[in-house]
Amino acid sequence: MYYPYVVVGAGLAGLTVAERIAAGKNEKVLVVDKRAHIGGNVYDSYNEDGILIHNYGPHIFHTNDREVYEYLGQFTKWDDFWHRVLTQVDGNLIPMPITLETLNRLYHLSMSPEEMERFIAARAVPLEEIKTSRDVALSKVGEEIYQKFFENYTKKQWGVDPADIDTSVISRIPLRFNRDTRYFTDKYQGMPHCGYTKLCEAMVHNKNIKLLLNTDFEEIRDDLPYKTLIYTGPADEYFHYKHGKLAYRSVDFVMETYDMESFQDAPVVNYPNDYDYTRITEFKKMTGQQHKKTTIMKEFPKAEGEPYYPFPTAECKAQFALYQKEMEKEENVYFLGRLAEYRYYNMDAVVRSALDLYRDKLC
Repeated sequence: MYYPYVVVGAGLAGLTVAERIAAGKNEKVLVVDKRAHIGGNVYDSYNEDGILIHNYGPHIFHTNDREVYEYLGQFTKWDDFWHRVLTQVDGNLIPMPITLETLNRLYHLSMSPEEMERFIAARAVPLEEIKTSRDVALSKVGEEIYQKFFENYTKKQWGVDPADIDTSVISRIPLRFNRDTRYFTDKYQGMPHCGYTKLCEAMVHNKNIKLLLNTDFEEIRDDLPYKTLIYTGPADEYFHYKHGKLAYRSVDFVMETYDMESFQDAPVVNYPNDYDYTRITEFKKMTGQQHKKTTIMKEFPKAEGEPYYPFPTAECKAQFALYQKEMEKEENVYFLGRLAEYRYYNMDAVVRSALDLYRDKLC
């Protein structure tokens, strides 16, 4: 059957575009995905013990974009959730990101916001130029805090020294001169009431949308007629690795279920200096599910495997720029999302980008 629109990838980017085409234009759209499920990395499911888990790591929705929040709100009821993270440093569990509470607990002080500003300013390293994530951290918080919180965590996460990666990695972590220990400060924050998979299922509940799962687009692309293609898969794969394979950081997710109601004091606990894993997530503390058991997830970053995080180096950016030039030559093909654009995306930014593409190019 001929579909005027084909979307490659059933993650949030692809599903948003597909939903808009199907509902807004009343056109038929085919969504193709390698995986056996929709939702991409936001996919969640119930494990054998009946506990709702996020199969590809924790996802917490947060945004200041009211339109995105209300758009997704058509497909789910939002449960209020204010994410909090603890970090194990020097044997203590203290709030992350770095706030007044963090430093007061770490150094056993009782500083005021003004005293914290002076405390940080006295330790910040003045640098003529900020080129790397290490530079960012040193210029903001100084050598000691950099080593306690950022250096080893970044090495575990990326497998390289922070001095060798782009400023964007550590720049995303805020420094707050107040007692607000929420991980995010966005106006709209929450968890989908029945989970992300149910949200995604509601998005594609339209007779104009056809799902083709367990299918590699590369195997059918030459036999698939279409008017317009929206591609959310890996950019290098689309161009048959013409300029080489783009580097990604992957993760092994190790699940453990315990016969106890609570495992840790926060939904997520970071381990910057101890153990081989970077963090532990306890899902019940995010979903609010009541259960006599609890499931946790440990994350072990690795070099090979499922592509999760685009590698933030100047060399990788230069390599991707070659693929961007190839994209500009494509007719009636739009490249959208984390893999196609080779960039880190929060969920709200993915949806915003998809809505903008539909409005500006497809509507």
